[in-house]
Amino acid sequence: MNREDFTILKDTNMVYFDNGATTLKPDVVRDAIVNYYDKYTSSIHRGDYKNSLMVSSMYDEAREVIRNFINAEHPSEIIFTSGTTASLNDIVFGYFKHHLKSGDEVLITETEHASNVLPWFMLAKEMGIVVKYIPLNDNNEVTIVNLNTVITDKTKVVSIAHITNVIGDIRDIKEISKICHENNIMVVVDAAQSIAHTKIDVKDMDIDFMAFSGHKAYGPTGIGVLYGKFNLLRELTPLEYGGGMNAIFNKDGYVELKDLPDKLEAGTPNIEGVLGLTESIKYIDKIGIDKIHEYESYLRKYLIDRLSELDFIKIYNKDNEAAIVTFNLDGVFSQDAAIYLDKYNICVRAGNHCAKMTKDVFNVANTVRVSLSFYNTKEEIDLLINVLKNSKNIWEEIL
Repeated sequence: MNREDFTILKDTNMVYFDNGATTLKPDVVRDAIVNYYDKYTSSIHRGDYKNSLMVSSMYDEAREVIRNFINAEHPSEIIFTSGTTASLNDIVFGYFKHHLKSGDEVLITETEHASNVLPWFMLAKEMGIVVKYIPLNDNNEVTIVNLNTVITDKTKVVSIAHITNVIGDIRDIKEISKICHENNIMVVVDAAQSIAHTKIDVKDMDIDFMAFSGHKAYGPTGIGVLYGKFNLLRELTPLEYGGGMNAIFNKDGYVELKDLPDKLEAGTPNIEGVLGLTESIKYIDKIGIDKIHEYESYLRKYLIDRLSELDFIKIYNKDNEAAIVTFNLDGVFSQDAAIYLDKYNICVRAGNHCAKMTKDVFNVANTVRVSLSFYNTKEEIDLLINVLKNSKNIWEEIL
């Protein structure tokens, strides 16, 4: 689907199955970045000349594009950051550090990405909050029943991925938010793996804070989004201070910050990243997120069926839903499998995938991960299967 929109797929015979790490970029994203540098390079909100005014308008339009994409209430609820990691750190240290106290509990899962684990661990060390884990069911999923078993009167936050990056389970964020808000618990969502694959409506799901990265949504690296409800973002303390986010400061130390969104975007922003992200979101919208989800689900089922034909493959998440399939070859270290597949121009991820606690769920530390996109095909999956069938020669080929 839409493979012709990606020069890298036209100019190489690469089979790219590492979309959970980063996606390929359509030509419209590249063109947006090149045009910025070739035709109207300037800063934003600082110049009174034509180029600056034009770029400022494009930058401001980007908030509206993303607001509409996730159905946020106000453009000012869209804060540009460097990625999911930065957004989650802003949420944890800019908001919850000032709203939690020692003994308050934060619920995560053992299958979260490091970006949604380590900030909470650091906050626990710094101020004595307690990080607890929502038990997973036999299919390694979060259920409302299991969530209810660990909620206490000390639970203040549930912070989880919408789709996890190793297991690929899709959490019912709307129902989780309902239960949490009935218990005065706030909801933080890591949407890095879901933003480009399934519909997100922050109002319908009643999400308090959300984070995602551009580069996992066919956009540039180094750009991300922090979403928060307006009243919550107004209470978020900036972690960076500088130009663009202050209304006034005097030599006596008096500082007055601007309102949202400016107060949370100190310094010259990643303008090219914002313009590229705008085009990637428009591109996803043009194809249709529901169409993408349907096709990727079809590809995932086909991949599972084909891998299941091989008796030396152990699949760890056969019954989950997202376009992520995690497996190992019997007796073969995951990185060796990845090196072998690369000999045939097949790109997969191998290792712990920045989710190091998942080893306690799978009882294995490292796995091979295939993460699919709408530009992947059945023929590419067939090639993968044929190469794996010949993997008895793996040691001869990689040594």
